[in-house]
Amino acid sequence: MKLFLWFDCGFVVFSAHPTKRRVVRNLLEQGRLEITTGGWVMTDEATTHVYAMVDQLIEGHQWVKNNLGLAPKSGWSIDPFGHGATVPYLLRAAGFGGGTVIQRIHYAWKQWLAEKEMGDVLWRQNWDSEGVTDMLVHNQPFDIYSIKHSCGPHPQVCLNFDFRKIPGEYTEYSVRAVPIDEHNVKQKAELLLEQYGRTGSLFPHNVVLMPLGDDFRYDHDIEWDQQYKNYKMLFDYINQNKDKYNAEVSFGTPSDYFAAVKERTNNFHTLKGDFFVYSDIFSEGRPAYWSGYFTTRPYWKILDRELEANLRSAEILYTVALNRARQNAFNKTIQLLERDFERLTKARQALALFQHHDAITGTSKAFVMHDYALKLFEGIQDTVFVQGRCAQTLLLRDLREINNKATALGKPPQPHFNFLLPDTDRESYEKLAQKVPLVVPRNEPRRIVLFNSLAQQRQDVVKVRVTTANVRVLDSDGNEIPFQINPVWNMTGSFGAAKSTEAGDGPEPDDSAKSGSTAAGAGGGGGGGGAGGMQMARDLYEVMFVADLPPLSLVTYVVERVSERNLEARSVVYCASCGRSSSDPSYVSPFEIKGMQAGDIQLENHRMKLLFDGRSGFLKAVTRKATGRTTQCGLQFAAYPSAQFHSGAYLFMPDPNSRDPEREILADESSGRRSLQIVITSGPIASELTVVYSSILAHSVRIYHAAGPLSEGIYIENIIDFEAPPKNRETELFMRVVSDISNGDPPEFYSDLNGFQMQRRVKVERIGIEGNYFPITTMAYIQDSTRRLSLLVNHAQGAASWQPGWLEVMLDRRTLYDDSRGMGEGIVDNKRMLTKFWLLLEEITEGDPKDKYSRPSLFAHHLSNGLLYPANLFVVEGITDPGGSSGQSAAAAAATGSGGSAGAAAAAAKGSEGRDLDLHKKVQLLTRPFPCDVHLLNLRTLSDSTYMQFPSWSALLVLHRQGFACSAGAGVVVPQCSLKGTAPGGGDGPSLAFHPRTMFRDVKLHALTHTSLTGLHAKAKLKALDQLQLRPMELATLNVTFVL
Repeated sequence: MKLFLWFDCGFVVFSAHPTKRRVVRNLLEQGRLEITTGGWVMTDEATTHVYAMVDQLIEGHQWVKNNLGLAPKSGWSIDPFGHGATVPYLLRAAGFGGGTVIQRIHYAWKQWLAEKEMGDVLWRQNWDSEGVTDMLVHNQPFDIYSIKHSCGPHPQVCLNFDFRKIPGEYTEYSVRAVPIDEHNVKQKAELLLEQYGRTGSLFPHNVVLMPLGDDFRYDHDIEWDQQYKNYKMLFDYINQNKDKYNAEVSFGTPSDYFAAVKERTNNFHTLKGDFFVYSDIFSEGRPAYWSGYFTTRPYWKILDRELEANLRSAEILYTVALNRARQNAFNKTIQLLERDFERLTKARQALALFQHHDAITGTSKAFVMHDYALKLFEGIQDTVFVQGRCAQTLLLRDLREINNKATALGKPPQPHFNFLLPDTDRESYEKLAQKVPLVVPRNEPRRIVLFNSLAQQRQDVVKVRVTTANVRVLDSDGNEIPFQINPVWNMTGSFGAAKSTEAGDGPEPDDSAKSGSTAAGAGGGGGGGGAGGMQMARDLYEVMFVADLPPLSLVTYVVERVSERNLEARSVVYCASCGRSSSDPSYVSPFEIKGMQAGDIQLENHRMKLLFDGRSGFLKAVTRKATGRTTQCGLQFAAYPSAQFHSGAYLFMPDPNSRDPEREILADESSGRRSLQIVITSGPIASELTVVYSSILAHSVRIYHAAGPLSEGIYIENIIDFEAPPKNRETELFMRVVSDISNGDPPEFYSDLNGFQMQRRVKVERIGIEGNYFPITTMAYIQDSTRRLSLLVNHAQGAASWQPGWLEVMLDRRTLYDDSRGMGEGIVDNKRMLTKFWLLLEEITEGDPKDKYSRPSLFAHHLSNGLLYPANLFVVEGITDPGGSSGQSAAAAAATGSGGSAGAAAAAAKGSEGRDLDLHKKVQLLTRPFPCDVHLLNLRTLSDSTYMQFPSWSALLVLHRQGFACSAGAGVVVPQCSLKGTAPGGGDGPSLAFHPRTMFRDVKLHALTHTSLTGLHAKAKLKALDQLQLRPMELATLNVTFVL
C-alpha cells in the first residue's frame, strides 16, 4: 500500500477536478494519503503576520472540510528557513492532536539535539507556565529534506535507494541506484537498515520517520511505481526476517509516526524559544546565515500588509452589512453583496498564497514576484471596493424604502452605484498611491467617511488634499474641530529630474494611508544642491485633523469652504528657499515662511522635546517634560557592503574584505559630500521635520500636539528609492537608533514573532552581524532598569542590536549576484517605497525579572494596532446632501477598486448627480468596546458548505488577547480603555474576553459556539459573547451564526 502526504491546499484547489476529488477522498479514507497542516500554503515563519498565518490556515481548513470532509491532525513544515514558536501554537489551537515536523534549523542545533536524543520535543510558548500550549514537534535530524537524506546520515549511501529512472534524464541520483531483485535484496536491505539504525540511535524511542521524496519529484507516473516496487521488496525482506534484524519497516504518514512514538513514551523534553537565525554549512564549509530574506523585497512585504489591512476591514464590514441586509430582507442589496463574496474569496486566497515561504520572503524569481504582486494589487482593489459597498449599505438611512421601490419596479436599487470612493488613485502596484484632490465649491460641503476597524476607541490622523486653503472641518455633530493646512510640495531642478517620468509637473505621488505635507514632496527627489529644491505646489493643499473614532464605527466628517482666510490653521514653514517660485517671482505664498537658523533644531509638544542635528537633520535626543529626563536617541542611516555571491535573496553577509564595515550611503557619488535640504512645518495639529538626501532618502519625523496617545510617540517616515541598477549595488541599507540605554553587554533586545509574541535576543559576537539579525513584523525594543525604547514597524524586516544602546532595522537590499540557495538571480527590482515607524520612549516603573516573559506595553499595542490598521477613508461622491448639493469633484475620478477605469468612476458619479440619499452621520457596530487588551483579529464570513461560492449565515470571530507589561508605559493613558474583563493584576489566568452586554448592533445572533482556531472543532456553546474566557496572549475563535 502506497502512503503519501500533501500539505499545500492552494495547489490542490487549482487542480481539483471532481473526478480527482473522488480519488483523493478514497485515498484519504483508506489511510493511504494524509493532508498535513492543511493550510493554503506551507507558510514562512519569520516574515508573516499572525493575521495572515491564521487566515491562510482557516482558508485551507475550511476548503478541506467542505470538499473532503476531514480535519488535519498533524503538521508538516520542512522548508521554511528557520522555525518559530507561532506555528506550533496555531496548530495546537486548531485542534491538532498528533504533532508537527520541522527541518531547517541551525546545524549546531541539529547536532546538539542529536547528542541529547531530543529529536522529538514538546514546544511550549514562552508565557506558558502550565504546558497548556505544548505541541509535540519532530526535528528531522539531517541537513535538508532532499533525496540524498532519504535513508540516513550518509548521502552517498542514500543515492543507492533512489530508484527514479526517467528516459533521457541523467543525474547523480539516477546513475547510482540499481533495481532490487532476489540476488541483491539481502545486501541492499542490510545497507538500508544500517542507515535506518544510525538514524534511530538519535532518538530514545528508536522509531524512525524517513520521508522519501524531494522538490519536483513524482512528476512522472513511472516514478511512483519505481520507488514503491523496489522499496516494497526491501521492506518485505526485512519484515520476513524481523527476528534476525530486530526491526520492522512499513509505509506510513506523519500521524502514524506520532502515534507509534506516543505508544512507546510520553516522556518528552520541553523547549521554549525559536530557531532563528537558520544557518547551513553546505557551501565552502563555513556558516551561511539566512537573515537576508527578513528584509528582501520590502516593497512586496509592504504590499502584503496593505492587502491584509484592507481585507480585514472588508471582512468585518461585509459580515455585518450582509447579515443586516438579510435580516431586513433587502433582497437587491443581498444579491449585490453575495456577488461581492467572490471578490473577498479571491483576496483571501491572494493573501494566503503570498504567505508561502518563497513568496513573502522575496525569494522567488523576478517574474514570479511580479505575478504575486499583481494578485496582491488586485486583492487590494477588490477589498477597497467591498469596503465601499458595505459601508454605504450601513450608512443609508432609507435602504428599506429604496429596496422596496426597486423591487416593485423590477430594477436594481439606487445605491448599486458606488457613492463612496477612496481618496487615492494608484496607477499600478509598482507606484505609490496618489492623493486625489478634493474640490470644495462654495456652499457645497464635502463629506468624508472614516471606518475604524479596531474594537477600541482610537485617534487617527486624517489627511485630505484640497484645491483651496480656505476650508474648515466639522465632525459628525456639525462642530468645528481643530485642523491644520499644510503645503504640498513639488520638486524642482536637480531634485525633480529623477522623478519627472513618475510625477510629471503635478504634485508628488503619495501613499494611500498617508499624505504627509513634506514627506510626500520630499520623496520626489534629492538634495538641495544648485537650483534644485522643494517648492510649494500652487492651488493644492493638505488638510490634516485628528479624528476621534468609536470602536468598529463609520463616522462622517465634513470639509466645507469658508469665506475668510483661516490663518490660525495654516502651518508655519521653515526652510531656505522653498517659498519662492522659480517661474513666477511675484508669487506670494499663502503660508508664513521663515528662514532656517544655524545650529541644532528643536521640535516640541506638551509632552516632549526633540533635538535634531542641524547639519544632518537627524534626531539626536528626546526629553520627556514630565520627568525632565533626556535620552540620547540619535538616528543614523548607512549601509553594509554586500559580500558578492554570499549575500543575496536568502543570505545576508557583509563584505569581509571591505575597508569599512559600514558604507556612507547619503553622500553624492561625484563629490563624496552630503547634499541635503531641511524643511520644517509646524501648526496646531503637528510639527514635522523633513530632510531630503538626493534620490535615495526622504526622512520625516513628526510629533502631534493633540492630547492623547498620539502626542506620546515620535512618528517616522522614510521614502527610499534605490533607482535603477547598477546604482546602489551590493547595498544593505539600514536605519539605526543610537541611545544611552544600557541594554547589557553583550547587548540584548526583544523582537516580535509574527506580531503574536516577543522573544529575547542576545548578541553572539563570534557569528557576526549576519547571525545577530532577527525578523520583526510589528516591533522591537531595548531596555534597561528604568527606560524602554521601542520601534514599531508596519511591515516585516530584519533588526539587530549589535552594540549596547543600539537598535537598527534593515530598510532595503540590492545584491546583483545570486547567493546559491536556489533563486538563481540577484535582487535588482527594488521599488520606490514608503516605510512607517513609531519610536517610543517609555518609563519602566519596576524592572521585570529576567525569567519573566517580556511583553510590550498597552500603549505600544495601541499605537501598533493603529499603524497596522489605519482608518479607511472614503469620499462621498455623486449624491445630494440633504439641504445642499454635492458638486462634481476630481475625487470622482478615483478608481473604485473594481478594476474599472478612473473615467468610468467619474461617469458613474456624474450620472448620479442630484440623487437625494440620506446618510447616517455615525454608525457604530458594537454596543460596547472590547477590553483594550483584546484585539479583534478578524470577523470572517464562512462560505456555504455546499455552494462554496456563496456566503453562509455564519462567521468566525477571531480574538487575540494581547498580553502587556504593566511596568512599561504606565504613565501614558489610553483614552476610554477599560481592562474590566482582565484578570486581577494583569495575571495570566483566564478571564472574561468581553465586557458584560457586549453585542453587535442591529443584527441578531442565532447561535454562538466556541471552536478551535479554524472553526473545525466545536468546544462549547455560549449564550452570549460575555461568557467567553481568554488567557493573556491566547487566540480564540467563536463561530457566530446569525438569525436566518
